[in-house]
Amino acid sequence: MVGEDNISVRNRRSVNSTAEGKDNVSRRLEGNWSFSKSSNGWVDVDHVVSRKRQLLAEAEHLKPAFMKGIDSHFKEFIDGLVSKSTLLERVPSALPATCSEKDSSETKGLRAHLEHGKVFVSRKSLLDELFEVDHIRTIYHMFIAILILFILSTLVIDFIDEGRLVLEFDLLVYSFGKFSVVAPTWLCMISSTLAVPYGLFCWWAQGYHNSSHKTLRSLFFQTFLVLFQLGLGLGPTCVAVAYSLPPASGFIVILEQVRMVMKVHSFIRENVPRILSTSPQKTNCVQLPRFSQYVYFLFAPTLIYRDEYPRTPTRRWSYVATRFAQVLGSLFYTYYIFMRLCIPVYRNYIREPFNLRGLVLCIFNSILPGVLIMFVTFFSFLHCWLNAFAEMLRFDDRMFYKFFGKKFKSAAMLFVFAVSAAVHEYVLGVAFGFFYPVMFCLFMCCGMIFNFLINDQRKSSIWNVVMWTSLFLGQGILLCLYSQEWYARQYCPVKNPTFMDYLKPRSWTCPHRS
Repeated sequence: MVGEDNISVRNRRSVNSTAEGKDNVSRRLEGNWSFSKSSNGWVDVDHVVSRKRQLLAEAEHLKPAFMKGIDSHFKEFIDGLVSKSTLLERVPSALPATCSEKDSSETKGLRAHLEHGKVFVSRKSLLDELFEVDHIRTIYHMFIAILILFILSTLVIDFIDEGRLVLEFDLLVYSFGKFSVVAPTWLCMISSTLAVPYGLFCWWAQGYHNSSHKTLRSLFFQTFLVLFQLGLGLGPTCVAVAYSLPPASGFIVILEQVRMVMKVHSFIRENVPRILSTSPQKTNCVQLPRFSQYVYFLFAPTLIYRDEYPRTPTRRWSYVATRFAQVLGSLFYTYYIFMRLCIPVYRNYIREPFNLRGLVLCIFNSILPGVLIMFVTFFSFLHCWLNAFAEMLRFDDRMFYKFFGKKFKSAAMLFVFAVSAAVHEYVLGVAFGFFYPVMFCLFMCCGMIFNFLINDQRKSSIWNVVMWTSLFLGQGILLCLYSQEWYARQYCPVKNPTFMDYLKPRSWTCPHRS
């Protein structure tokens, strides 16, 4: 195979280069370690020490190039293995055996479309691999140390102000309030998602080829599915607005709503082509996913449906407990960031007259807490939460936050950015209870332009610095403007608000700022 030839050629090159390197090192050793002797026949100690220092300096000089070469060869080898596995891997049969063996070739054809998308393989989470390195684990320990300092500063200041230790977490209790509304809402969402889409799909698929009105049957299926998706999209939103859910509770309801809508779409999108590609003569050979597979997919940490995923042989409950403990620690981390770095600033800023200097200072003062919140959110959800569920479900493809897509065309990239920006703004708007499209503007303007400029084109370190600088500045803008709007609506409430009152920014017209 071509892949094997390429790997073998690379291996021969690496062997030749290694051999040449060994010859150079040996010749260098022979030249450098020809010891000089003094007049009495003893070896000159100073000469030996200087030669040793010179050899150590040369080794340190060669080490970066050597490690870079090893890393390059290792990446080429792994890429070759992944490319071969993509060509050779076939999804194993896990569907009800309703076909005879002579129809096995047709069954393979029905599954062919699955292998043109993402290929799931057993691999560790990126942060789990990085935390095996002592230097990366030291950064993790530094964040823990910052959390300890936040806790100590809060306890000391509260003790000085109140004369006692204050162990109240009013902000957390408020943010996760109205659990009696959140729990029934989530149960209704998950129950309907478990029953309706799978039932509709099975009803359509089982009678599709026997039907004399395939178009009409498909039209009914699509209509009921769209109605269900609209109900799933509007119902939780109405609950969040009607009951004025606090921010964290609102995020739980809306994020779960978005997750279930995308899961249903993926399940239908991956399975409908399978039914359509079935030969009409083989009406007794309709392959339907089992309900257990659909349930597993709803809770698995992926948005791409497959009949089977790589599975771990066992569950590590200690690993699950550790990840959930880290999620809990991240919640307290976010709590102390807001208590020490955000609330004291924004609570008083909204009462001051507006001026450009104050806004600029507020944005730059918001960069540090914004970056900390970004890192903590990424770590707690994309790493800890998803890994905990992956371990409980024995889901072995843990690369949740690495981009595997192909390079998009401009129109496709524009559409992806527009949808992503709209969904992010929708989640924030419902959770916060107001419409303030800062996230949408940053996504569609700065983020999209920046992505077009550097997407897979510029590899210089300066572009990496520019990317992180822009990302950090964006976090400061988001935290500053959304916090100002939040406190403006607290200090300047409107009696009997209309729909337009939810859309107009209150921080621009709040009387406290005049």
